Amino acid sequence: MTHSTYERTSVVLGTRGSKLAVHQSEWVQARLKELAPHVTVTLRRIQTSGDKILDVPLAKIGGKGLFVKEIEEALLSGEIDLAVHSMKDVPTELPEGLDLLCIPFREDPRDALISRDGRMFKDLPHGARVGTSSLRRQSQLLQARPDLSISMLRGNLDTRLKKLREGQFDAIVLAAAGLRRLGWEREITEYLAPEISLPAIGQGALGIEGRGDDQFLRSLLSGLEHAPTRTMVLAERALLHRLQGGCQVPIAAHATLNGSDATLEGLVASVDGKEIIRDTVRGTVADPESMGIELAERLLARGGDKILQAIYGTS
Repeated sequence: MTHSTYERTSVVLGTRGSKLAVHQSEWVQARLKELAPHVTVTLRRIQTSGDKILDVPLAKIGGKGLFVKEIEEALLSGEIDLAVHSMKDVPTELPEGLDLLCIPFREDPRDALISRDGRMFKDLPHGARVGTSSLRRQSQLLQARPDLSISMLRGNLDTRLKKLREGQFDAIVLAAAGLRRLGWEREITEYLAPEISLPAIGQGALGIEGRGDDQFLRSLLSGLEHAPTRTMVLAERALLHRLQGGCQVPIAAHATLNGSDATLEGLVASVDGKEIIRDTVRGTVADPESMGIELAERLLARGGDKILQAIYGTS
């Protein structure tokens, strides 16, 4: 470590108050303690708009940035020094002055089905009530099983699991990563194959955001950086950016790496799942963004533009 790394001995990490957000922030706090025992990392809880509005579908309140806006304002004002986000909540355009200083190793990116009686997705009864807050999941689940009744499910992980246990739903779909991070993987009935539910952009990955000129933290966090994960996330986010998609539009993408070869699969769907345009591009880890843009162009050319116009026109 360079001498400049020792300039500061205290850092403030802003976090949402949910159990998962705090757990993810505490994980980063513990890693930083290992990397730099002399630096004290303090957690500060910040309530975001997305945490306050729990009775309205995210898509109706402009899902983009709902869980990061207040935290980013605290970063810009200097009230906090860094923030840990689930990458799928982070808009593709960051405010001027902020940057993703670190993207650590990605957890399982898949969606997970939790059913009340242990039934797999294909075995759910006709007309089963399935809870999700995501239009991306809704459209894909309806394409696979048009008979299902998809219902809005908001709230943090504990709340969602409680609603399932109370019998409000026959099954719910959540990101596997959050369940695994909290040690709740035993709750998972089935990991949904990407053919059934292609994951959200950046799902399973964390992004550590800070001020772009904060060389101290950039240097400190370099020990947590996972280059392959950043490559995959950049490819997925480039697709989302080109499609001008918020986190609540039925757009999905999942990048995989095999050595220096990269594959990016993506889709654009109508909300009712009747129309899904899906494609795959291959490239190298050297230029993930161009893969995302190429795939986005293909999806638009094949009719994705009309689907998105219909969604944005009515929202």
